[in-house]
Amino acid sequence: MNNRRSFLQKLGLLSAGVAFAPTLLTSCDSSNQNTTTTSTAEGSDTSTATTGDTGLSDIGIQLYTLRELLPTDVKGVIGKVAQAGYQDVETYGYSVDKGYWGLQPTAFKQLLTDNNLLSTSGHYEFGQYMKDGNTDIVKRYIEAGNIVGHKYITVPYLGEDLRNSADAYKNIAEKVNKAAELCKDAGLKLAYHNHDFEFKQYGDTTGYDILLKETDPGLVSFEADLFWMEKAGRKPVDLFNQHKGRFVMWHVKDMDKNSPDLNTEIGSGSIDYKAIFAQANSSGVDRIFVEQENFAAGIDPFQSIKQSRDYVKNTLMA
Repeated sequence: MNNRRSFLQKLGLLSAGVAFAPTLLTSCDSSNQNTTTTSTAEGSDTSTATTGDTGLSDIGIQLYTLRELLPTDVKGVIGKVAQAGYQDVETYGYSVDKGYWGLQPTAFKQLLTDNNLLSTSGHYEFGQYMKDGNTDIVKRYIEAGNIVGHKYITVPYLGEDLRNSADAYKNIAEKVNKAAELCKDAGLKLAYHNHDFEFKQYGDTTGYDILLKETDPGLVSFEADLFWMEKAGRKPVDLFNQHKGRFVMWHVKDMDKNSPDLNTEIGSGSIDYKAIFAQANSSGVDRIFVEQENFAAGIDPFQSIKQSRDYVKNTLMA
C-alpha cells in the first residue's frame, strides 16, 4: 500500500505535471447534480442500476486503480472502464499544466461524455495549501472540477509532516473548512478521504476524531475508505452510526485473506461488505467507488474491475 502514499507524496513535490506511481505486482455530469447516466457500451448495462434499500445507483471507480495504464492510453482506458459497466469515475493526479493525463478539463469532460460516464469526484493535491494557506490552487481545482462535472473536490492524502500531532490535525481542519467555503460558493462540496494513519491516538483522541469534530458538517463531507478503516481496526458501521450522514462517499476495496496489506477483487476478500452495505442509509452515502491498489500477477486489470463491479451490483446492491 505504500506506493499510493509514495505517489501522492511525489505529487505534492511537483508544481506541474503528473506523477506516476511505481508498479506494485503487475501493471495493472453533465452537471453537478446526481444525474444517472447509463453506459450503452458493449458489455455494460442498458438500464440504470437499482439498489433496493441502499438508495445508491451508479457504480464508480477510482481511476488510480488503473494508474499503470492511464498515462499512455487515457482514451482507451476510459472506454474500457465504460465497457466494464462503470458509470462514474473518480479522478486523481490533476495538473494545472497537463490536466488529466494530458487532457485539459474540457477535453476530458468530452471524453467522459463520449463514453456515457460521469465524474462526480476528484482527488486533488492539497499538501502545499495546507502549508501556506494560499487558496489559488484550490480555486484552480474548483474551476477544473466544475468543467468536468464534479460534485465533490476531495482531499486524498496528506504527508506525515502535516499530520504529526493533534494540533496539526486542528490546522488541517481549519484549512479544510476554508477550502470548503470556496467549494460551496462554486456549487461544490469538499470531502476528506482517509487512510489508516488518521486513527493514530493523540492522548484521548485521534486525528480522525479531530477532523470530524473540527470541520463544519454543513461544509465538509467524508469519503470513507472502508479498507483503511478496517486496517486501522475500526468498524465502518460504528463510525456511520456515530456520525450519521457525513460519509457521503465510499471507497470499496477488499482485503486479501492471505496478505492483509494487499487488495483483491470485491467479494473475494475478508471484509464483510454485505454488513456494511446494509447500513448505507446511516452512512449518508451518495456515491461509491471501487478501488484496487494492486492486482494479482497475471490477471487482466479490466477483467478484475469488471468482477468487482458485478459483485457490487449483483450482490451488494441487489
